Amino acid sequence: MKMIILRIVLLLAVGYAGICVLLYLSQAKLIYFPGPPGVSSPRDIGLAFEEVWLHPAGGGRVHGWFVSAPDARGAVLFCHGNAGTIDDRLDTLRILHKLRLAVLIFDYRGYGRSDGSPSEANTYADAEAAWRHLTERRGIAPDRILLWGRSLGGAVAVELATRHAAAGLVVESSFTSIPDMAAGTFPIPLPFRLLCRHVYDSAAKVARLSCPTLFLHSPEDDIIPWRHGERLFAAAAEPKRLVRIRGDHNHGFLQSGEAYLGPVRAFVSEVLGP
Repeated sequence: MKMIILRIVLLLAVGYAGICVLLYLSQAKLIYFPGPPGVSSPRDIGLAFEEVWLHPAGGGRVHGWFVSAPDARGAVLFCHGNAGTIDDRLDTLRILHKLRLAVLIFDYRGYGRSDGSPSEANTYADAEAAWRHLTERRGIAPDRILLWGRSLGGAVAVELATRHAAAGLVVESSFTSIPDMAAGTFPIPLPFRLLCRHVYDSAAKVARLSCPTLFLHSPEDDIIPWRHGERLFAAAAEPKRLVRIRGDHNHGFLQSGEAYLGPVRAFVSEVLGP
């Protein structure tokens, strides 16, 4: 009987260790879902744009678009989520254009037409290259740049905001950290803090922010629970605001209507002027 119990315990231990090893080795495939080069462009929604090629630290080229706006109040550096490409963000470009904001949007390495492969360090470096493009290549003052990140891009934008004094930061439908997300997703307890090579620990960074920050999150979010938005807001430094929007994770910004647009419009006017 004791031998049977011992074998069961041993099998469980081996299985547990195997799950840990598998998670450690394959986590990039669980986090990043790059889309292929697309065929859409801002021209499809009537917006003029420029093709942009960024050169981040670590090598390779990162592809993006710069979409200008008449009498632009400032520029948005937009960091998108973990799936798809910039081709999937035309609705966002339309909204920002109507707010009289120029936009630089880019694909992380491994996404769309960008070289290489994604990682936490690479997404940060890609966003840093986008910042340099706006401030050095286009001569836009930091206090005229609004950092904006949705989902995974929220964590990238938070990191960028700890490095540069931007006019403001919008964190939309994002998470506290990858280990926190994993702990809420996997059915068995695992040492996620030790296993995660991609951490994106926004909860530990937002207290260091010095710019005004707008958090947008939906209690109906089907991918990143509402509690992540609440915890990010609670940990963040002032000035800050948390807005409850509606709808699911990928379409809440469209489904919310004025509940989304109203606070966004007010925040932009607050940090960039009417």
